[in-house]
Amino acid sequence: MKLVRDAFFDTLRHHGMTTIFANPGSTEIPLLADFPEDLEFVLCLNEASVVGAATGWSLGKEQPAIALLHTTAGLGNAVAAIATARVNRAPVVIVVGQQDRRHVAFEPFLTGDLDGLAGRYPVWSAQPARAADVPALVSRARHEAVVARGPAVVIVPMNDWLEPYHESVRAPAPLALHIAEGADERLSSVVAERLLAARAPVIVSGAGSDDPRTWAALERLAEALQCPVWQEAFGGRAGFPQDSKRFAGHLPAGRAGVRAALAGHDRVLVVGAAALRQYGYEDGEMLSRDADVLVVTDDAAEATRSAADVAVLTPLPGFCARVAELAAARPPARAAEPPAGRLADHERPAGPELRAEDVFRALAVWLPADATVVEESPSTRSQLQDMVPARSPLGFLSAAMGGLGFAMPAAMGLKLACPGRPVVAVIGDGSSLYACQSLWSAQRYAAGVLYIVLSNGGYAIMDRLAAQAGGRAPWPSFSDIDIAGLARSFGCRALDVRTHDELARAFGDTIPPLASLGEPLLMNVVVAR
Repeated sequence: MKLVRDAFFDTLRHHGMTTIFANPGSTEIPLLADFPEDLEFVLCLNEASVVGAATGWSLGKEQPAIALLHTTAGLGNAVAAIATARVNRAPVVIVVGQQDRRHVAFEPFLTGDLDGLAGRYPVWSAQPARAADVPALVSRARHEAVVARGPAVVIVPMNDWLEPYHESVRAPAPLALHIAEGADERLSSVVAERLLAARAPVIVSGAGSDDPRTWAALERLAEALQCPVWQEAFGGRAGFPQDSKRFAGHLPAGRAGVRAALAGHDRVLVVGAAALRQYGYEDGEMLSRDADVLVVTDDAAEATRSAADVAVLTPLPGFCARVAELAAARPPARAAEPPAGRLADHERPAGPELRAEDVFRALAVWLPADATVVEESPSTRSQLQDMVPARSPLGFLSAAMGGLGFAMPAAMGLKLACPGRPVVAVIGDGSSLYACQSLWSAQRYAAGVLYIVLSNGGYAIMDRLAAQAGGRAPWPSFSDIDIAGLARSFGCRALDVRTHDELARAFGDTIPPLASLGEPLLMNVVVAR
């Protein structure tokens, strides 16, 4: 007799979601006992790491991932990671266990009021009306996650897994979902005409443009328009090749900085982002009043919240390619403008103490072009982005939501999804403490990630913000924590780097080529505060 759990596993096989990231509990035992040998089970030691690893895997594979969480505590612990998956546009199907439906009305131990616990961050959420609906709901969750590019949640009572499953009625979800990528000819012409009519256009690319075809289209468009290309502020991914001669740099996150960076441009094309993301509030206009803003995105929320003159909601690769073709067919009648200058290269003489810039300078020389840098170092993010450009799609990944604890598990999941791709995670020591237990999973499942932890013994970004606010920070230093020792306690190889010579040896001799790194390695670099 076929059970619901058997149909669930068949559904996963059908959709290629055969790697399950999980931190299960008792409500998931009926599903997991006698787990099928053809599926891969990846244990993470914290629920946020489960969703973080699934997010990295999904972005690396460019397909939906599946995560399994344990009732209220598991879903509650993972909410911040679910929010990050949403903003990072990662299609993740999250199955959450629930108590036995035969007595859930009595609210027994481990019952959860789960629907809505994660707020509005899931793109879709459902509970089965009957056990037989579970496989179809998982299929639908997969489709909803793909369409809306975010996490979808299915809540399953524990006894449902062992109920009989009958296939006589067709499931209320398509077996396959196809999304058209065609470009609307009229709208493509409208955008191209407006760009060609501009005196000094400029492009701002966002995380949504991190796709090989969109990169190529935007490169062609920038050449046709002879204009610079900026990266959106705080983008979770790189939307344009950052070693291109047309790349101008990363936009500042405040209004005054944006006005200065885009001054003189009368038409701003924002692709794959909203117009325009900021951090701290600043008074004043975002742009000069004579600058028109065009937004082209495949995200409805980005389109509707943008301060723009025109917003186009469309799949990006085909649309951007067509706009580039139209622009290239009729070059603008104006002289070429050089792209805006990049930020400083931080080529200051090295002092006796290591600085983050010393690490980034070495990394820029040593890192292969196809590597992915997963970033979670708030106090040095701008230097990292300036000095280590993303040279290929998915070359940069960060928690677009801004919360900490993403980089370690996401780097692991990404490496498991793309074993042949070099993956480096650059993390502050404060950030590393949020998800250090994911090092155990990385070691256990042979995810060959190089984790570079910049250890300054405190929350440097918080210290800086407190100083700017004119107050005294109440938190202590945590320089007494042995980051490398902590990594070794999880079974992860680790080395300490304290001097320039040790840094040179680490990149020159100690660390093997990234592509052949068969297990994780943590490099704890002690840097000046």
